[in-house]
Amino acid sequence: MNTPIGIAHLTLLRLSPPELVTTAAEAGYDFVGIRVKAVTEGEHQYPMQPGSPMSRETLRRLDDTGLTVRDIEFLTLRPDTGPDDWQPALEAGAALGASTFSVVGVDDDPARLTDTLARLTADGAAYGIRPTLEPISYQPVSRVADAAAIARATGAAVLLDALHIQRGGSSLDDVRALEPELVPCIQLCDAPSAVPQTLELPAELPLGMKADGSVLQVEARVQREVVGEGGLPLAELLAAVPAATPISVEVPHARLQARLSATEFATYNLRAVQALLAREGTHV
Repeated sequence: MNTPIGIAHLTLLRLSPPELVTTAAEAGYDFVGIRVKAVTEGEHQYPMQPGSPMSRETLRRLDDTGLTVRDIEFLTLRPDTGPDDWQPALEAGAALGASTFSVVGVDDDPARLTDTLARLTADGAAYGIRPTLEPISYQPVSRVADAAAIARATGAAVLLDALHIQRGGSSLDDVRALEPELVPCIQLCDAPSAVPQTLELPAELPLGMKADGSVLQVEARVQREVVGEGGLPLAELLAAVPAATPISVEVPHARLQARLSATEFATYNLRAVQALLAREGTHV
């Protein structure tokens, strides 16, 4: 059974969506995730509205390469988040053929957050796009079980990320407890098993990243490790999700990216995931 492998935009955020498609195709990926909505203050907003030159060029390169867009990103669900925040992203995603929309819960009122996500899920259904709520270790929704409860209540899904599962205090039993339909994709990277005490910031920070971020934020944004080069229980994690669950490589690794071209870096990550799957007896 083949496991589709894609690359998340955060892995190579300096690339525009068309450039990411070309790079992913050259490296041998099956799909890409596209950031159609800037996440942090100061981050570049790619002009991906339907019909825009960049959207058309992305579609052309998708057609030329045979790659698909599985997910779009990224929306932070705050107390005041509403349709004006997600409608343009849904329209951009639908034009690309996306099926999921990555979101994170930063509202510390669970009832209000659930209501917001339910509204987004209902609006997304009209575009064939389902929100995936990602538990993130330094946000109010940080644990898999909490994200799953909200997803079940709203019709959304859960986006599992190997780093945030470890750093957010979730267990593999929490992952095993998820219904298969709640897990459309899993994001893989590696990292030390324990939280680093300090992390050195790269000389050039990613777009929109501030120098005063927490250790967890710095690690997640610029210091993840390539699969197989850290201490996360990745084989066990893959065994805890349904067979052939699509894998999205999310490995922002500033030091390595500074030494390799975009295609070299993407290829290096893909080969690492393929090696992990081969060791576990999963066909790729």
